[in-house]
Amino acid sequence: QVQLAESGGGLVQAGGSLRLSCTASGRDATISAMAWFRQAPGKEREFVAAVSGSGRLTNYADSVEGRFTISRDIAKDTVTLQMNSLKPEDTAVYFCAGPRRSYYYTPPPAARSAYTDWGQGTQVTVSS
Repeated sequence: QVQLAESGGGLVQAGGSLRLSCTASGRDATISAMAWFRQAPGKEREFVAAVSGSGRLTNYADSVEGRFTISRDIAKDTVTLQMNSLKPEDTAVYFCAGPRRSYYYTPPPAARSAYTDWGQGTQVTVSS
């Protein structure tokens, strides 16, 4: 099992930027793909972005493509989500997630069912 801890959430005005970090520990943490999901009040948890175990492949939701960038530092067991040009509709609790498989050389999945390990979440609020 992998333990995940998010940090970096906060309040920002529309058009601003935030950087979220997820630190992983535990078995196989360094070779596993990692993803970010988010959940707004009254809505389902949705996929945001994911990076493969190797760090070379990424996957983004259409709603954040071109604005958000996911990356990983394997040596530090950390995955970062750089969020630019934030919009009020980006307001949500953001969760870091680890999958059942490593997806080391294959594109990381967007399906929530592929992920078994979850962090506690960090709040991101974008004001208009």
